[in-house]
Amino acid sequence: MSGLQRLWRDPEFRAGARDMSSVAPGLAAWGLMTGVAMVNSGMSMAEVLLMGMFVYAGSSQLSALPLIAAGAPMWVVLATAFCVNLRFVVFSAHIRGYVMHLSLAQRLLRGYLTADLSYVLFTKRHPQPATTQDGRQTQLDYLAGSCAVAWASWMVPSLLGIAFAKAIPTSWGLGFAGMLALLGILCSLASSRLRGIAAVVAGSAAVAAYALPLKLNILVGIAAAVCICMLMDKSEVPTPAEGRQG
Repeated sequence: MSGLQRLWRDPEFRAGARDMSSVAPGLAAWGLMTGVAMVNSGMSMAEVLLMGMFVYAGSSQLSALPLIAAGAPMWVVLATAFCVNLRFVVFSAHIRGYVMHLSLAQRLLRGYLTADLSYVLFTKRHPQPATTQDGRQTQLDYLAGSCAVAWASWMVPSLLGIAFAKAIPTSWGLGFAGMLALLGILCSLASSRLRGIAAVVAGSAAVAAYALPLKLNILVGIAAAVCICMLMDKSEVPTPAEGRQG
């Protein structure tokens, strides 16, 4: 059995992939936005592709792109990206005990693939490093699953953003990018039937009331969603008689 087949059948790898899948839509939205922003920054296609594939750090990319577009000195760009990514020094120090038994090449690969959310999910599930070989492998399998989904959820939309950036009107600007990001976050949070219904009701009410001044349609959407959710929540609470029968 190959290493990839073993990983896919491993329950911890699949658990890591499943946990990361719940936030994958948000990652995808940010990845798409970053791909579009890289193309619109004025870099060549080769530079855009290299940055997209090898940097894999959305916050530092989005911080560096305006500086690159403005023609800032390279040391300013690098210093900005370095400061934005200083949090990974803390992450690295924390997970050092989980990976120090690996070779340098393996540690570098896992360091490249481990992003904010994969670090958070990993340390939440495994607060302490394992003391046995099997335990260490189990922990690393979970990390591999979450990192694989996070990388794919970021990289594929980022490449799509690069490919279709010219098809998006420049007049849409950052508003369109923000809409993509919020849409991804919305999909991530709509994890239950009640939340999904609330999202649909709020969106529908806000669109129906779009003509209201001062963006009051947003308040209308929120109020409609809250009212519907309160009514549904009350209807789903069992009565004392139903509780005794159950």
